Amino acid sequence: MSRDALAPGSAGLHLVGGLSLLRPEEQVFEAMLEGWRNQQLARNLAFSTIDGRHKAVKAFTRHADAFPWTWSAQMLDEWLGDLRALRDLKRSTLRGYSEAVRSFCAYLTDPAYGWPTECETRFATHPIQIAHEWNTAVHLQEAESDPAKRAFTRAELAAFFDHADGQIHHIRGHGRKGWLPAFRDATLFKTAYAFGLRRNETRMLDLVDFSRNPHAPAFGDFGVCQVRHGKAKKGSPPKRRGVLTIGPRHGTGGMDWIVDVLEQWTEQVRPAFAHADSPALWPSERGPRIGFTQMNTRFAAYRDAIGLDPALDFHSLRRSYVTHLIEDGWDARFVQEQVGHEHASTTALYTCVSSDFRIRTLLKALDQTTHAALNSTGKKGNTR
Repeated sequence: MSRDALAPGSAGLHLVGGLSLLRPEEQVFEAMLEGWRNQQLARNLAFSTIDGRHKAVKAFTRHADAFPWTWSAQMLDEWLGDLRALRDLKRSTLRGYSEAVRSFCAYLTDPAYGWPTECETRFATHPIQIAHEWNTAVHLQEAESDPAKRAFTRAELAAFFDHADGQIHHIRGHGRKGWLPAFRDATLFKTAYAFGLRRNETRMLDLVDFSRNPHAPAFGDFGVCQVRHGKAKKGSPPKRRGVLTIGPRHGTGGMDWIVDVLEQWTEQVRPAFAHADSPALWPSERGPRIGFTQMNTRFAAYRDAIGLDPALDFHSLRRSYVTHLIEDGWDARFVQEQVGHEHASTTALYTCVSSDFRIRTLLKALDQTTHAALNSTGKKGNTR
């Protein structure tokens, strides 16, 4: 087989056969990691996914103090046990680490890539698969998030937004710098809620991502939010979707208030930023686009300042969007399309309806039952 015919990640592409190495163990390990990287790139995995897996494998290597051709299942058991006992990592995080090691071992033990033969030649041993079902965390249910995570109640959400607006007036009223970023972040949080966006979807919005909805001209240039950086499936590009601005329905409050908020932001406030020429909807003070750290820090500061539940996070804005739409009587299928869920069961997991809504639903069902019973009795009486 010629060199050009080798699969991406093959040992022959990274090590010259029969060549002596100055530091054979370290150099072979680095060649393995580079080969694994190329194999994952060929699978079209995201760079962030690849980098995260490499960090996990390197962390395990340091903990085991051994190279892959001498790894054992017991080493992995000890590492995962320490991570859980000492660092109290979440189930999903532990599973991600074990999956990284499993994927790396699967790559090394595949004969197509030539690493077993290379290791036998150089070290008289070969790598094995050390991550199995009996020593790694298994994904048993669809929702594995922290059970404390939930949506905002409507009162909590109103208090959060009021505090965010209050910070703008407080900073500006005292003649201090920082009211522009405070305005940006308040608008960003409201936009995430009003369109049910994930954190990265919110961050990556550009000015051109908003457009008119021909069926709802009252919303002007903000009738539709085009999400171009949705959550991707493994090996696929970001999933796109269009989210419609929602108006009032059957006496319930809609999300159309976001139109005035975005108009003020784009026309009056955003142009004052130094990076206003950036295409990003949310420019930073020092760069063209806001970073995750800024978003998370501001969110946590506002939440803690008014004494809200620490379990509320940025994603709680998205949970609240789903919950409040369901409570307001919107069709579940419509809500599913708005938030970009492939399965209705996923949307159901996001729904955290309030006790008031459940009481109203119960009373409505009882009224319908009573009404049907009375009608049935009346019909029987008429037939006598």
